[in-house]
Amino acid sequence: MIDKKLIRLLSLGEGQTIELKTAFRADSASREVCAFLNSSGGYLVYGVDEAGKAVGIPERLDPAKIEADLRDKISPKPFLSIQDFDIDGKRVIVIETPAGKDLPYATAGSVYVRAGGRAEKADIETIRDMIVRVQGEPVRWERRFSDASLENDLDRDEVFKTAEEVKRFGRARFERTERVEDILKNLAVYDYGRITNAGDVLFCSNPANRNPQVRVRAACFTSDKTDSQYRDMKQFEGPAFQVLEDVYAFVVRNTPMRSAFPSKGLAREDRPLYPEKALREGLINAFVHRDYADFSGGISVQLYPQRLEIWNSGELPEGVTEQSLLKGHISILRNPDIANVFYLRSLMEKQGRGTVLIQKECSAEKLPAPEWHSANGGVTLIFRTPQVTPQVTPQVTPQVTPQVESLLAILKGEMSRGELQSALGLKDRNSFRELYLAPALALGLVERTVPDKPKSRLQK
Repeated sequence: MIDKKLIRLLSLGEGQTIELKTAFRADSASREVCAFLNSSGGYLVYGVDEAGKAVGIPERLDPAKIEADLRDKISPKPFLSIQDFDIDGKRVIVIETPAGKDLPYATAGSVYVRAGGRAEKADIETIRDMIVRVQGEPVRWERRFSDASLENDLDRDEVFKTAEEVKRFGRARFERTERVEDILKNLAVYDYGRITNAGDVLFCSNPANRNPQVRVRAACFTSDKTDSQYRDMKQFEGPAFQVLEDVYAFVVRNTPMRSAFPSKGLAREDRPLYPEKALREGLINAFVHRDYADFSGGISVQLYPQRLEIWNSGELPEGVTEQSLLKGHISILRNPDIANVFYLRSLMEKQGRGTVLIQKECSAEKLPAPEWHSANGGVTLIFRTPQVTPQVTPQVTPQVTPQVESLLAILKGEMSRGELQSALGLKDRNSFRELYLAPALALGLVERTVPDKPKSRLQK
């Protein structure tokens, strides 16, 4: 843009593609640029008044730094042109913003558009229209077809259990649930006789055979140093919901109980060190928001005496910042198909309020505020132990239920699943697995004779 063109531009005054500002403010700049990107592009001019007369801006403002800051604040990262101009000895900066190609663009957790010559937050219908306009983009990872075989790789019990959960919570209505193919199609993870990567992750017994990055690593260290020795270490793989429960059990097994005496009464109260709801929400967020397409990524859970860290590959979703996580945000999902199944099973909400729930639960238990850090290609959630702890038991307190006690009472040497169910007088296979076997395995009270092949016909 030459000086004459700038002068001509200023003579037009403010409008749908021109915004004039006397002073520069970084936050408002990101909103204005975001609005131009989501609309038809435009010019943001600093150092002039509403009449287009130059008033100048400070020399300390660096165009290169402004551009870098805007690219950090706006997601996806935009293409911008920022130039310095001199009008009658007054310094003017112009930010030229072309119409964006990767709609929608967001800043500070919100999407903005130009309306009536100003930047305004976009409503849901406008955002939906933007998404429709970019449908020609490459298919995302979770929608691509997997090489998994429905006959050999699918965990049918997990599929039917999901259908039961969907019906129980009433978050969707399935037309047909007699066949696994019908259920998978209702869940949008199956088409043309093939299952998608999302379906593979959620419902196949061995997704790590095709995508090693879906494994979850967990370790419990003896001190707060990252290079310290570990007390327990596991690697989990299998259908996502089973892995989620296994990882949760790992944390519970390796976390001491917090004991305190109430102000009234003599009975001691024992509670988990980290609130159950907050821990579950943190793990679910990692499963739902991680970048599955990153073959060097994954999920890791690290337990230290004074903190718990949950890391997942993939930076924060577009338009979400560490600050917006603290107050809730519009849910912008990296893996909407996977998230939808978690939602249908009532394991998460769509409103993007999970981070608020985590903070609320930690506050109620008088724990330090949880922390989120986005860096080095991933997001880390950190729970910290209380600054002053009433009493922490020195050893892990196993959560042994009456069902587990019944299982241990009848167990004699090596017994098959059928033999155990018969001895307990149980007919429902799912109830036996969920209430008796899985908790006993998680607590390390029983173990499989064929640990590498959970579904082996020789398993005891």
